[in-house]
This record gives sequence, structure tokens and C-alpha cells, in this order.
Amino acid sequence: MEVVSENICYGGVQGVYKHASTACQCDMTFAVYLPPQAKVQKVPVLWFLSGLTCTHENAMTKAGAQAWAAKYGVALVFPDTSPRGEGVADDDAYDLGQGAGFYVDSEQKPWAPHFNMWTYVTEELPKLVVAEFAILAEKQGITGHSMGGHGALTIAMTLPDRYTSVSAFAPIANPAASDWGRKQLGAYLGADEAAWAPHDASLLMAEHGFHAPVLIDQGTADNFYDLLKPQALADAIIARKQAASFRMQSGYDHSYFFIQTFMEDHVKFHAKLLK
Repeated sequence: MEVVSENICYGGVQGVYKHASTACQCDMTFAVYLPPQAKVQKVPVLWFLSGLTCTHENAMTKAGAQAWAAKYGVALVFPDTSPRGEGVADDDAYDLGQGAGFYVDSEQKPWAPHFNMWTYVTEELPKLVVAEFAILAEKQGITGHSMGGHGALTIAMTLPDRYTSVSAFAPIANPAASDWGRKQLGAYLGADEAAWAPHDASLLMAEHGFHAPVLIDQGTADNFYDLLKPQALADAIIARKQAASFRMQSGYDHSYFFIQTFMEDHVKFHAKLLK
């Protein structure tokens, strides 16, 4: 693991690191924030999965999460959103290819063998950060924004023994029924829509839900509202009788200004469940 940078931040350390990924068969960059409490003991960890076009850097610099992570004693991990580099397939569209991994393991060419973000985020990178940093493997929460909210919800509901807590900001909630989903799931997984269901938060919620309360924030002025399809997820939560707070935030859009505003609520939410 190569140290790209490390900076003191709110008494902790914000680092950026690079390593050779087996899952993605390329070099991958990720960021870890260790709060000051990690100097004396291992701490819980909150994963933040970013959205379309983002790298590890967007949430690291724009979400305002470090202040609250330091206050509540939680580490943060910011993975990249896709494999990158020479020889990695890409597309001219911003919502497919590099920057748009959708947190699935691709089975279709040209995306296989590099686009294996599910395995990378759930298996390879957790093993690395637990081995290298003062992080408690048994205390993991996960959140994300947009495409990353989709990833956080689907991963947590599929692997409930791994994740203690889950939340999301404006998630792509029903990708199997949206243009933000059908295109990408078809490209990565193939035409059989049955293979898409394990990567649809609304379908997973209706099928088995999550073992702990869920927190979701959605802006009413989100310019991608129709693509996100929050109504499908809200309906599934009600039908499942899932313990949840689904908050419609008046006037907020899809930007990191929205995320900054409610980031403390999410970090505090996870910290309470993780501790």
C-alpha cells in the first residue's frame, strides 16, 4: 500500500492511499480518515460510497464528514467509484464506465474483468483497511450518495451480518425501473433482469429489509428526482414495516451542499448503532 498523502484534520489523520487491486486488476486509490480516538484504540468505521463521476476525493473534501467523525469517534473510508487506468474499459457517457461502477461485479465484455466493485468494496478493501488501520472489523456501517446510496443499501441488505448500520443520501432507489440503472445493469450484468434484482434497493427492501433502523434523506428539489425513484423505496419500507426515517428535505437538491447539511445526522446515527 502506497501513501499518497496524509494530513492532520480535526486532531485525526486524513490519508489517501493507493494499492494494486486483485478484484479490479488495476491500481485503486482510496481515502481513510482516522479520528483522534484511533490513536489509543480501534474505532468503528463508516464507509461512504460516492455517486456518478466521483472519485475518492469528492466526499473526502466536500461532505464535511471529518468534523463529525472526530466528534463521535468513527473512522471514514472513501473508496473510488470504479476501476481506472490504461486498459480499463470506458464509455463516452458519464453514467457508464469509469466513474460509474454501480457497485456490481460485471459479467459482460468489455467491462469484465476490471469492473468488480462489489467484491472490491465488500471483500478486498475491507480486509486491507482492517489490516492496516486501527479499525474494528466487527463494527462497520455504510452510507452513500446517489449511485453510492444505491450501493450502500444493496450491500447492507445483502450482507446484514457484516454491516451494523446503513443510511443513504438521495439514493438511486429503484434502478431496475429507471434509466439510471437499466442501462448500467444491462451493460454490466446482461439482459436477464432477474440478475438485476439483487442490486435494486426497493426490491431488496420489499423482500427482506434490514435488521436495524434505516436513515434516508432526499431533497424535494433534486433535479434527478424522477431517475432516483424514491417513492418506490418509501412504498417498500412501508409495506415491509421497516424501522426507518425517510426524510423529505424541503428545497434541497442533489449537491454536496445537501450532503453537508445533514452529514452530522448521518454520522451520529451510525455512531449510536455502532457503539
